Amino acid sequence: MDLIIEEEMIMPKMKTHSSLKGRFKITGTGKVRRYKAYRNHLLSHKSGRQKRVLAGNPVMAPGDVNRLKQQLANLK
Repeated sequence: MDLIIEEEMIMPKMKTHSSLKGRFKITGTGKVRRYKAYRNHLLSHKSGRQKRVLAGNPVMAPGDVNRLKQQLANLK
């Protein structure tokens, strides 16, 4: 006697791309802030002006945000 077990088709949960968690932050208004390159190490030979320009986290361009929306769906 064959038993047929019906399984419900459950869609998998959408997961946040783990590497994006540390690279982007969502502001309170929903904008995405990014980090700048060349600001992590070897700062002693860079000029003060270059370090000032690299300071801060700019808001990401709207066209780039559209590509990240699905991957950042669960990031708060």
